[in-house]
Amino acid sequence: RLPLWRPDGAILMALLHAGPVEFLYYWFHRALHHHFLYSRYHSHHHSSIVTEPITSVVHPFAEHIVYTVLLAIPTVTTALCGILSTVPVFAYITYIDFMNFMGHCNFEIFPKRLFHLFPPLKFLCYTASFHSLHHTQFRTNYSLFMPIYDYIYGTTDKCSDSLYERSLEREKESPDVIYLTHLTTLDSIYQMRLGFSSLSSRPLWSRAPWYLTWFMWPFTLLFSFVLTLSSRTFVFERNHLCNLTLHSHLLPKFAFHYKYKRHHETINNIIEAAILEADEKGVRVMSLGLMNNMEELNGGGEIYVQKYPKLKLRLVDGSSMAAAVVVNSIPKGTKEVVFRGNPTKVASTVVFALCQKGVKVVVLRAEEHSELVKYGVMIKNLVLATSKNYSSKVWLVGDGIREEEQTKAKEGTLFVPFSHFPPDEIRKDCFYHSTPAMLVPKSAQNIDSCENWLGRRVMSAWRVGGIVHALEGWEEHDCGDTCNFSRLHAVWEAALRHDFKPLLLPSSHL
Repeated sequence: RLPLWRPDGAILMALLHAGPVEFLYYWFHRALHHHFLYSRYHSHHHSSIVTEPITSVVHPFAEHIVYTVLLAIPTVTTALCGILSTVPVFAYITYIDFMNFMGHCNFEIFPKRLFHLFPPLKFLCYTASFHSLHHTQFRTNYSLFMPIYDYIYGTTDKCSDSLYERSLEREKESPDVIYLTHLTTLDSIYQMRLGFSSLSSRPLWSRAPWYLTWFMWPFTLLFSFVLTLSSRTFVFERNHLCNLTLHSHLLPKFAFHYKYKRHHETINNIIEAAILEADEKGVRVMSLGLMNNMEELNGGGEIYVQKYPKLKLRLVDGSSMAAAVVVNSIPKGTKEVVFRGNPTKVASTVVFALCQKGVKVVVLRAEEHSELVKYGVMIKNLVLATSKNYSSKVWLVGDGIREEEQTKAKEGTLFVPFSHFPPDEIRKDCFYHSTPAMLVPKSAQNIDSCENWLGRRVMSAWRVGGIVHALEGWEEHDCGDTCNFSRLHAVWEAALRHDFKPLLLPSSHL
């Protein structure tokens, strides 16, 4: 029967917390540091000198009882006054948990400008560094969430402000390699490392979990809209491999934006600004991931190289590495493959390499056959399908393949994608290989989240291409709409030399 919102009740709860709750907690906390109570109770909490969020709820049972009574004062008093409402109750509980965990997380999340814009905030909101001094000095900074009582009674640690300032200082890390990617579906915001770590540690779902679809859709739409208003890329992951510092940057657009030409100019401007900024910072290589290297968008990155011929960084579209991975994913002894998908730079490079090896490539559609011929693929082993019966059990597939086309494949067929995005897996009696990707070396650090639909510690070939380019110290750009057929063997051998591993094929196709 409680109303959803009553402003007078919310104000009373805030005043009761700032007054009685903070005041009583301050003196109770000081009492806990008397040797009699400290040795019997509070020392348990202070066994964590270097705190972490779980430290905030590690207390003896008797202390929990007192804290529960104290923190119940605002809610119970407001209810007795008959002005309690639902939203303030949930907001107060959330405030308590957030501030408690934040104070023990051992890193600063509040920017300095927040306290410069509103100086009195330092008396109303503590910081992680403020409370960390309590765990290291023991006799200072007793307040719950509002340091005002420490200032009133003279128990503020003299190092509080200086430690806060130092905690925010960090050397600006200049990466060696930047991988520029973008969001895929609306729900992919939850799979990023910046979102939920429990979701980012698993491959991106083809279908969103029901709780995200049912309960989170208003927040999903709102956050997605706000995110796309940004006109800058930002870092969302940092890794280390050998002596290289690797950054992953996110372009705040979704996959559907790239399908409409009206967005292309905006996207190209963002990519161009990111390239120039990285060049100024001394970045060695930038690789364009997912649809950032589309030929119809920017010619596979060629327009940036032509516009800025004096670029010091090397631009890599990753197509050479992607093609090399696909070619080496074809089972040994294969004499014939079926091709279906939009002909891209990667696709034409793969088909050319297979034709050179004497593998017959059967193309399902006439227009795709014509496009591949235009790319310079050998006509000798490239044939257009003349029947609906295909003997080959290896299919090269890309964007555009339809469900009814998959049904034409024989039982046990291996589908090998050459595109960024995986095909729909509608055949339960067939095998679907991963999109072009490789296992990262064991020496790679901080690679805990999954890259889209790939598994743990697996990188897309486009991302690997940029890293290998930097490891090898190659000085030329590797981008554009022209096919460099001669590079496949060199980039593949270089990747293996630096301990990148190919993904295993199904045992039936080894």
